[in-house]
Amino acid sequence: MTVEVLTFGCRLNTYESEVMRGHAAAHASSGGAGTIIVNTCAVTAEAERQARQAIRRAHREHPEARIVVTGCAAQIDPSAWAALPGVARVLGNEDKLRPESWLPGAGSAVSDIMAARETAAHLVTEFAGRARAFVQVQQGCDHRCTFCIIPFGRGPSRSVPVGAIVEQVRTLVATGYREVVLTGVDITSYGPDLPGAPTLGQMIRRLLALVPELPRLRLSSLDPNEIDPDLWRLIAEEPRLMPHLHLSMQAGSDLILKRMKRRHLRADALAVVARARALRPGIGFGADLIAGFPTEDEALFGETLAFVHEADIPFLHVFPYSERPGTPAARMPAVDKALRRERAARLREAGQAIARRFYAGQVGAEISVLAESDATGHSEHFAPVRIAAAPGRLLRARVVAANDDGLLAEPA
Repeated sequence: MTVEVLTFGCRLNTYESEVMRGHAAAHASSGGAGTIIVNTCAVTAEAERQARQAIRRAHREHPEARIVVTGCAAQIDPSAWAALPGVARVLGNEDKLRPESWLPGAGSAVSDIMAARETAAHLVTEFAGRARAFVQVQQGCDHRCTFCIIPFGRGPSRSVPVGAIVEQVRTLVATGYREVVLTGVDITSYGPDLPGAPTLGQMIRRLLALVPELPRLRLSSLDPNEIDPDLWRLIAEEPRLMPHLHLSMQAGSDLILKRMKRRHLRADALAVVARARALRPGIGFGADLIAGFPTEDEALFGETLAFVHEADIPFLHVFPYSERPGTPAARMPAVDKALRRERAARLREAGQAIARRFYAGQVGAEISVLAESDATGHSEHFAPVRIAAAPGRLLRARVVAANDDGLLAEPA
């Protein structure tokens, strides 16, 4: 019986999808129409719409298949997803990672969504169709940003023990992966619930020391105000930690950041960018930004747009604001949806202009490339690279040209 997984949302979902694929395949019976797992995201209404559309398409094209829906959107509103055509079962975010949940005939149509939350270690050996691997180091979030529904889907922050992370990374490197991305909901909150309360930087230092055969380590989104001293030292001194930081910014206006209930201000983020560039010249930056947050007028939006230019951030991940029922921001005065989209487009345009300059500055440089297909990959700075190389190969290359889409390189 085949197992197909459709993943929406974050890198943590990507990791968890591979855990589920392994459990479902291990317990699949021979024959039958197979299982389709839909791992949903609740960050935006658009992410939920795409998942519902995928479920309807899957049922239309494979009417005999068993569809199992899980992920944050399913955790928050299980009955709505259970009512969709073809859905045989809805699993909560904890149940989906338990092997027994995938036994034939296990459980009811809707699992106990509010079951006690835990963070167990799950050994993944392969990420289907991907050249880089993802490793969960943390789960959940203790913060309550006014726009965010994810704590309701993921629960409080819990950390994966260092030993389990080391075992997972060793397994992936032995499988052939040359780059690992550490992921979670809020990875800079790593550690206080573990014995000795290690910080994220301390955990990474131990990981790199215990897995010397790992060539490249990358981090998912970081809270600008929670980069610990050990992580700063690693940014400065550790060549295997990739020179690329993605900041969970959300806005560049102090008033909007306060209304979002974020833990940093504009000056804090600018200081992080300046410090990182001083410690690691040439480092690449990305940032998450929300356009059209409630109460955002043109002047406040202009402050975020000016921040993008001042910080000179090339890799922007921009969302038009999306109301999440039950969150404080959903009760604030809304910005017109067309205006949200227009502001998002202006932010993306600014990011693309900065990216073009960043790419142009790489021409003539020697870079490290992880090939991800027969013709594409990413540099250590996370710049897209066109290069002819076998997928999964890590190689030195020289940048010979740049365009709007990234770099063109040849093996050095």
